[in-house]
Amino acid sequence: MSYQASHRYARIAPRKARLVADLIRGMSIDEAMTQLEFSKKRAAWYLKAVLKSAIANAEEQDADVQRLFIEVSRVDEGPTIKRFQPKDRGRAHPINKRTSHLHVVVGERN
Repeated sequence: MSYQASHRYARIAPRKARLVADLIRGMSIDEAMTQLEFSKKRAAWYLKAVLKSAIANAEEQDADVQRLFIEVSRVDEGPTIKRFQPKDRGRAHPINKRTSHLHVVVGERN
C-alpha cells in the first residue's frame, strides 16, 4: 500500500529541488527526515513538509509507520512567473521565477 502527498506551485526552481528529492529517494522515513533536517539546501524545508504530510496520510489509514520508506520522490516543473528588471538606457531584462510541484509517495516494506 502506498500513501502520497504533494505541494504544488512551490516557489523554488525544479532544478534545485531535484537535488534534494534525489537524495532521499529509497530511504526509510527516519533516515530521510534526519537527512532533510540537517541539509543546508532550501528545498529540504519544502520536502520535509511534504514528507510529514505523506506520513500523516499513512497514519490516517492505520499503516505501520516503522516500516515506511520513500517509494517516489519527484519534482515536476510548475508554471513560470515572468517579471522584468529595469536596466540602464531603457532596457529591460527578463526574470523567470520558476515554481515546482513536489510529490512524495511512501510505501510499506514487506
